[in-house]
Amino acid sequence: MPEIIDAWMQLPNRPYLLDSMFDSLRRWPTHWCSLAQENPGITHDEALATFRAQGVQRVLASAWWGPAGPMITNDEVAAATQAHPGQVVGIASVDLHRPMDAVRELRRCVRQFGFKGVRVLPWLWGLPPDDRRYYPLYAECVELDVSFCLQVGHAGPMRPSEPGRPMPYLDHVAHEFPDLRIVGGHIGFPWVNEMVSLMMKHPNVYVDTSAYKASRFPPELVAYLRGPGRHKVLFGTNYPMLTPAECLAGLDALGLDAETRALYLAGNARRAFKLSP
Repeated sequence: MPEIIDAWMQLPNRPYLLDSMFDSLRRWPTHWCSLAQENPGITHDEALATFRAQGVQRVLASAWWGPAGPMITNDEVAAATQAHPGQVVGIASVDLHRPMDAVRELRRCVRQFGFKGVRVLPWLWGLPPDDRRYYPLYAECVELDVSFCLQVGHAGPMRPSEPGRPMPYLDHVAHEFPDLRIVGGHIGFPWVNEMVSLMMKHPNVYVDTSAYKASRFPPELVAYLRGPGRHKVLFGTNYPMLTPAECLAGLDALGLDAETRALYLAGNARRAFKLSP
């Protein structure tokens, strides 16, 4: 069985699944909608069993912190990494409005729990990634040698999408922090060509395909993945929105050679997050 690493998923809890912020996501018949209706109290063990059953050996599980406070706490994610060593890798979330507290929390998560990065969603905070409040986090990510993750592209929830546009915002960051490993999530649609341009330009900029089924990948991304981007594109689900099986269906139709497929499913995540084999 090929190795598969999910670069972006959440281990959901009831408040996260049912928050009104995500009403727009629950309009569609997705896995999220099913869980919210049928099993909003899903446990971490139950969620991870889905990944094992569908062939995913390792997941990068994200905490969630927004302006109103944490929705999935770093300690919840840390508990999952400790209960499932080797299967769950933690990605922190922090309070962007309190930059030094954010730096201290990231430090705690990396040093105490072995987290491999931090994720901030620009649409959630209404701040593009070149806002001054991110910069202490960027410097600390470089010092700790962990990755900075964010959403790129339009916002699914009912929030403005402009903070997720790759250019010029993320381009500024990559120029000012060339040592920072940046992983943009959710492909970058409708600005896919901007995201591809950034990855071609900056060695440490990557993208994951979370929140998209393989059958829905934009042709520009597929062409990049087949060619110069074979080392830059990571598999992801954005679970609980989609399951691994849903995201992997249609992968064969992309026409990836064996090396590119292996890099996409696992190798690029190992590089972008400095994961041990």
